[in-house]
Amino acid sequence: MTFVQKLFSFQGRLRRRDYWLYSILLVAGALAVLVPVILALGLQAEDARLSLLGLVLTWPSMALLVKRIHDRDKTGRMALIYWIPSLVSTGLGFIPAFGLGGLKVFLDISTGMIGLWFLVEFGFMDGTQGPNEYGPSPKGVVPKEKLADVFS
Repeated sequence: MTFVQKLFSFQGRLRRRDYWLYSILLVAGALAVLVPVILALGLQAEDARLSLLGLVLTWPSMALLVKRIHDRDKTGRMALIYWIPSLVSTGLGFIPAFGLGGLKVFLDISTGMIGLWFLVEFGFMDGTQGPNEYGPSPKGVVPKEKLADVFS
């Protein structure tokens, strides 16, 4: 899988090592671009333009997460469990406060709790051994025997 496919495609599987390396690369690249923009424009933390800049990272972040979810042999639609509340909360940042502050806080807390679950499930747990519905093992490892056969 090429560099561009890893960052922009939703097909295939991504092992933990590559997930973390590309995520770190994405954050480092974003900081290299965002910090000078923030300083040049004099943006404050509550500035809506800052949220717009963050949305640029949404596609590659989702692509990495979906491929990591695929490595755990789960549907990439699980990423929506995290991304929908996160994006809605970001969108609420553009709306003047008309009693929606409580909803934003709820969505932020929900996104944090789901994010913790995703961190453990997809950031730390090993992927499916051997091929699965989403492709061959990104590690290139094919198990000699199935786990069910070991315990039967």
